[in-house]
Amino acid sequence: MLNHASRLAAFAALGQRLAALTDDELTDIAARARNRNGWFDLSNVRTAIAGIAHQLAEPKLSQWAGHYPAEPAQPRQVGVVMAGNIPLVGFHDMLCVLLSGHTLLAKASKEDTVLMLWIAKELTDIEPAFTERINFVERLNAADAFIATGSDNTARYFEFYFKNKPHLIRRNRTSLGILTGHETAEELAALGPDIFQYYGLGCRNVSKLYVPEGYSFVPLLDALQPWQTVLNHHKYQNNYDYNKSILLVNAVPHFDNGFLLLTEREAPVSPISVVHYSTYTQEIDLLDQLTNVAAQTQCLVSAGGRYPGSFPFGQAQYPGVADYADGIDTMEFLAAEV
Repeated sequence: MLNHASRLAAFAALGQRLAALTDDELTDIAARARNRNGWFDLSNVRTAIAGIAHQLAEPKLSQWAGHYPAEPAQPRQVGVVMAGNIPLVGFHDMLCVLLSGHTLLAKASKEDTVLMLWIAKELTDIEPAFTERINFVERLNAADAFIATGSDNTARYFEFYFKNKPHLIRRNRTSLGILTGHETAEELAALGPDIFQYYGLGCRNVSKLYVPEGYSFVPLLDALQPWQTVLNHHKYQNNYDYNKSILLVNAVPHFDNGFLLLTEREAPVSPISVVHYSTYTQEIDLLDQLTNVAAQTQCLVSAGGRYPGSFPFGQAQYPGVADYADGIDTMEFLAAEV
């Protein structure tokens, strides 16, 4: 019987399996994923898998699951429209739906089909009873409830299409970094993964910085030099060249270290290879600015996580299992609404 204990044990075993993947296995699955999506290189696939293995590690997995009902009042079919901007971004919804005792109807993104089918197969190899609970489909007509992730435009479509059934809809989000001017070179270097991991395509990538007036960007740009290898990816290089030309043609003031462009703009979301910044005079000014973009913010980062509610530099791409997208508790939704 696929009860809560067996479901939990299966996911814990999946975490152990992912943590024990050999280099050959990782290289193989990453190559297959990259054939479908050129952004999914070995480094990023490895990072995504390591992050999931971390989420599934005991005892934190059991502690997290223990905050929710072990079994649903009535098992339902939950349709999930998955994103595909970074590797395995749809896995957490798969985890929540299955662990809460429901059946998953997944519409995988065409950009991440390879990895999602692969990890589902790994799970069903561990616990064959999940085979009847995991269905990858093109249409979600049979679903009793919906979870969907997309752009602000697609979110409006989802809201209309799913309006008559319980639904959880996520929109565009991005992440922000806070600098004080007192960071060490090591702390500034730690900001690198938050900006460049997944080539900046994730909602947990820092796309805007808040800096004090008069801030010197030279130490930051120097500290980020190890990430110049992003130019080895032709798609990133093309974005960098294009965005640099736009800034130059329009005479927009900016900083440039050869692979990253920094320019002052209010918008929190920036193009690939560009990070926006705004200045603040004192903490109350910073708080006001952050409040204005709170609805678009996935997470904040600061040196050592010293700013309230922020992650330490370098940790944005390693959310815990309870760090829900858009700050909406998926497990609570599945327990209360489905």
